[in-house]
This record gives sequence, C-alpha cells and structure tokens, in this order.
Amino acid sequence: MKIAILGAGNMGLSFSKSFLKYELIKPENLHLIIRSESKIPKIAEEFPKSKISTFEEVRELDADLIIIAVKPQDFQTVAQNIHFKLKENQMVLSIMAGINIEKIQKSLHHPLVVRAMPNSPTLLGMGITGYTAADGISFSQLINIERLLNSTGRSVYLENEELLDGVTALSGSGPAYFYYIIDAMIKAGMEMGIEENLSKLFVKQTMLGAYHLINNSDKSLEELIKDVASKGGTTEAALKTFEENSFKDILKLGILNAEKRAKELNN
Repeated sequence: MKIAILGAGNMGLSFSKSFLKYELIKPENLHLIIRSESKIPKIAEEFPKSKISTFEEVRELDADLIIIAVKPQDFQTVAQNIHFKLKENQMVLSIMAGINIEKIQKSLHHPLVVRAMPNSPTLLGMGITGYTAADGISFSQLINIERLLNSTGRSVYLENEELLDGVTALSGSGPAYFYYIIDAMIKAGMEMGIEENLSKLFVKQTMLGAYHLINNSDKSLEELIKDVASKGGTTEAALKTFEENSFKDILKLGILNAEKRAKELNN
C-alpha cells in the first residue's frame, strides 16, 4: 500500500511512525506533504527514505490511501488549493475533528471517504480511534483501514457518523481533561508542602494504579470509590467537597460543550 499524508504535524507523523514500526508500509511508499518548506530538513531526518513535499509541489499523487491530517479550520483552504486530482480508486481517510464525510466528499469531489477520530496517546501506540465510512467503501478496504488504525492503539467502528462528534469530545479531547485534573492534584500536593517532583510521583503513580484497578476489577466504579471512601474519613471529605461544588456536573458540561464545538467546526 502507498500512503500520502496531507499535513504532517504531530498526529500525521505519529501515524506514519506506527505504520513503519509495524511494517504495514515500506518507507519509500510513504509520502509526507506539508505546508512549510522550512520543516522538510527536520522531517527528512526522521523519515530518510520517505518522500517529503510541500502542498504547492504536488501536482499528481501516487497513493492508494490519502490521510488528511490538517487542522479542521484549515481544511477548506487546503481543499481549494490542492493541485492534484483524486483518482477513482484512491481512498481518503480524514482524522480531522468535526468535518463530516459529506463535506469532505463535496470539497474533494470524491466519494471514497473514511472518517476517524484518534487521540494523542497514538504517539505511544496507546490511542483509541473511533471511525466510520461512506457508502461504497468495501469490507476489505475497511479491514485495511482498521489494520492501520490498530497500529496506533485500538479502534472502534461506528455505524452512526453523528457519534464521532461525541467520540471527539470524549476520547479525542479526553487526555487533556485527565492532565487538567492531574495538574490540580499536583498543585494541591505542593500547597500541602510536598516538593513538586515528589507530588508528581505520588499523583502519577496513583493514576497508574487506579487505572489498573479499574481494568482488573469486577467491581463497578461506585464500589471502587466506596472501597477508598470510609465513612467519616479523608476521602469522604474530598468527595463531599466535589459534590457540593458540582464537580461532576461541570466536567460533564465541559465534555458536552466540546461535542457542540465539534459540530460547529463542520460549519
């Protein structure tokens, strides 16, 4: 398979590294297309055998799959200024937030579009990606796409494209929510007199341990919380404060607003 990536930013490059790491494509069959010529030398160091071009240079694109990894705000400009015409059998995989399949099809004048929403842990091969496809994409083509997506972590096929905006808000943006909470916990530790690096260690290891407990326990989240929160104890005092300040409601509202923004991006 030959793959071209339009917009070789963090996500585009992390996908490229995963494909090469698992030998899903050969380096010489990877074409990275970027907007800024100044970035070519640095990318060429990481991908010495792959082809690297600017958008302006590409007049014909020899690829089986074209991955669109530009910012959603830039998509319309990119679509209007590409100098190549898509061939009938080429597939398009979009990893842009918010931009739906119909809009991509109309902008590119091309029917074969798969839309996916990965998240930043794909950088470590530990991401999760929700994806869906336009009518006309065959089962074998979808299997090939899934193999590529699974090289970056896990993938889930969704029949209903509208759910992808929810996936964007939940897992696409989700890592930032955890970082935000972890940052607050670390700062609380520092306020209690614990040195910053030590506070980070306690919080990060606690997060890691909690993740493994969730993954390896048959108990519900409510039961796991009760296991820690003994009556009249320290955990109960913290949880009571969270409830009094509607922390759970605020978090849910933020996620719902992220979904709303994903829908707005399509317009």
